[in-house]
Amino acid sequence: MKGLLDGLVPAGVPARLLFVHAHPDDETLTTGVAIAHHVARGDEVHVLTCTLGEEGEVIPAALAHLEGDGPALAAHRRDELARAVAALGATHHLLGAREAGDAPAFRDSGMAGSRAAAHTRAFAGVPLGVAADAVGAVLDAVAPHVVVTYDATGGYGHPDHVRTHGATRVAAAARDLPVLGVLVPLSWAQEDRRWLAATLSEAEGWVLPTAEHAYAANTVPDEVVTRAVVDPGVLPVQEAALRAHATQVVVGSGWYALSNHHVFRLAGREAYARLDPASGRPLPEGQP
Repeated sequence: MKGLLDGLVPAGVPARLLFVHAHPDDETLTTGVAIAHHVARGDEVHVLTCTLGEEGEVIPAALAHLEGDGPALAAHRRDELARAVAALGATHHLLGAREAGDAPAFRDSGMAGSRAAAHTRAFAGVPLGVAADAVGAVLDAVAPHVVVTYDATGGYGHPDHVRTHGATRVAAAARDLPVLGVLVPLSWAQEDRRWLAATLSEAEGWVLPTAEHAYAANTVPDEVVTRAVVDPGVLPVQEAALRAHATQVVVGSGWYALSNHHVFRLAGREAYARLDPASGRPLPEGQP
């Protein structure tokens, strides 16, 4: 299996990467290992966030008043995001915000069928070309060698994740930039499921995965995965960034949980594949 950048960045050239995500916390939950790993390598790492997560659920009781108050939650999550990206060591961009403090161009769409999905600024509802143009403006400003985002499922099907994938893929294809999508190899999902079952108890209120595909639509046969970042040494950095997202995440020893009490393992590894510019499907690559 290749490293994240093998064959995509010329030897001896400092790499410049852009990670594109839908909401605050996605950058750390989904690609925190790769971000921290490449920052530690000395690469130039940028994170683009498309919305401020106005529709997120809030975990701590002390912050429960933020849930349902879109502007207040957006402001709070914006601060969480700034602290998380700083912990990871990356440079942050907010889609459509030209100056520090500007509002983003789009807002959290919520889940399909929700009231938020009908909002005029809902990211999943804007034309794909409009979203792609906005992402393209950031690509032009950053000029990355490689772009990283979700696969076509958005990881778990959230409309904003799916739109992020589509907009990023279209914008990158127009600039002939390679796009890598986040995947979960089946064998890793099986290992993580066994580890979680041995480590945590449903009697404590945690919801453990009941099957390898229980949480992730982007779980794929191992052979589909062609690239990986395996670096347990960056776990303290990822955990620090996750703790910044206190409204959304509970962090334990080697694991984290979301507001629905679903638990996930922090294993210090992430898997990827290069995506076809036209279809978004993972592309096969020659193995080293």
